[in-house]
Parts: sequence; C-alpha cells; structure tokens
Amino acid sequence: MVDDYPSRIDTSAGLMPRLDPVLHDPRGTDTPGPLTPEQLASFERDGFVVLDGAFSDGEMDACMRELEAFGRDPARRARPETIVEPESDSVRSVFAVHRDSEVFSDLATDPRIADVARQILGSDAYVHQSRVNLKPAMTGKEFFWHSDFETWHVEDGMPRMRAVSASVAMTDNTEFNGPLMLVPGSHKWYVTTVGETPERHYETSLRRQEIGVPDEESLRRLVDEGGIVAPKAQRGAVIFFDCNTMHASGVNLSPYPRSNAFFVFNSVENLVVDPFSGQEPRPEHIASRQRIEPLG
Repeated sequence: MVDDYPSRIDTSAGLMPRLDPVLHDPRGTDTPGPLTPEQLASFERDGFVVLDGAFSDGEMDACMRELEAFGRDPARRARPETIVEPESDSVRSVFAVHRDSEVFSDLATDPRIADVARQILGSDAYVHQSRVNLKPAMTGKEFFWHSDFETWHVEDGMPRMRAVSASVAMTDNTEFNGPLMLVPGSHKWYVTTVGETPERHYETSLRRQEIGVPDEESLRRLVDEGGIVAPKAQRGAVIFFDCNTMHASGVNLSPYPRSNAFFVFNSVENLVVDPFSGQEPRPEHIASRQRIEPLG
C-alpha cells in the first residue's frame, strides 16, 4: 500500500496538509447521530467537541469502582496491559479495558459514545484501542505533545485519518490536575517527525514517548495559528477529538486524582494493514487486529 503519510524517515520534520476529510458524512444523512449541525461544524473546524453531562455521577461511580478493583488485583497489575510510570511503580494506564471489563465494555458501546463516533466517521466503527489513564494526586506525570494518528499509522498500519477518540472524564478535569490540552485546527496538518522507530517501541513509548513527537518549530506554527485549549471537563463529560489533533497533558500537581476512560473508534472501512514502519505490529491489547467487532 502506498504510504500517503510518511514519517520518521527524513532527517528533518515538517508539516503536510491533511489528505482525508474530517467528516465523511458532514450532513449526517447516511449516519445520523446526536451531534447537531453546529457541533459537527465545530468538530470539523477545531478537531474536537466536548459533550458535558453525558454520563451521571452514578455511572462514573461504577467505573471508578471497577478501576479500584483493577488496582487491588496483583495478577492484573503484572499483565502487559498495565503500564507503570517510568520513574515509579504508579499505574499510568491500563489497556484493553473494554475487553476485560463488562463495565467498560458497556461504556464503549453506549449509544451516547458509539453513535457520536459513527456520526463523525460516517460509517460503523470498532474499538481500535481502549484504556484508562490515571494521574494520581501530586504525582501523575505528563503525556507529551503528539498526534495519535502518526503513531497509529507508523506503528499500527492505520491507513487513513478516519478514527476518533473519546475521553470520558471519570473525575473532574481541572486546570490544575493535568487536563487534556488540544491545539484547535491542528488536525488539518500532518506533522512528520524525526527518529527511526525502535523495535518494540511500545515498551518504552507508553511510559514516556520520545519518538513520534513534534519538533518545536512545527508545534509553534500550529499553536500560533490555533492556540491551545484545555477544556474543564466535569465528571461525566466526554471529549471527542480527531485522530490527528495535536494534544498533550501536563503533570497533576493538585491534591486530587484525574482518571479518564479512553476509547479509540476506527471506521470499519479503515482497517489496519501492516505497520508502515515495516516492523512487527504492536500487541493486540494496544491495537486491535484480530477481533474486529463493529459497534452496530
């Protein structure tokens, strides 16, 4: 397959225009859903949309109880799905939660999330990746600036920009506890990065990513044009953002934890192929290849 989004192969970074539409059914005539025309237009312009109050406190309580049960299970902690911080034994992320937990499986397929994903993608979808991200009070570390698509393309073989992420706030996301930061409009540009992908890169990148991140000049150009926003997502809100939107999150310096459930929905018309890096695919719990289960 021709690689329309080459990256990590040149000695200098750069920006290239996005080659794919943001909305594949912009009027929602073939794949209707809950987003209004104004919300769809906002997503197409900015690369993200925030739905406040999508889930109740009771529903988030159930998710947090499930997350706490994960932490009490030493066998689960020892599994490769559990990622710890690079400088401590604090849990950073737990992957494949929609496959290992009925609570998170129900959350991933809930129409309040799934119908939005289908509407944005203009097709049925499946969960390419799921995880919970944890930032404990005072110690939760950063996630550096990156475009998810750059990694999913190079390391997973996702051909086109036809995926969307949903970040469910299981706790309040404030300006103090390391909230998601996004660059509006950045999804319209593909940032090529420098540095050959190491073998089994995921073993280190999921703890601290250093390959596949933007150079300072490219990031500055994107921010000069679009700025940076950090939505104050109250508990139960969902932030949907395009697979190519540049985003990051800082350190949690507050005395309150930040926990989000994260689901990546890929179009069934955009199934992954061999990784464009030429390397072995990442494990199934990081990027679904075998068990493709459409939401519909």
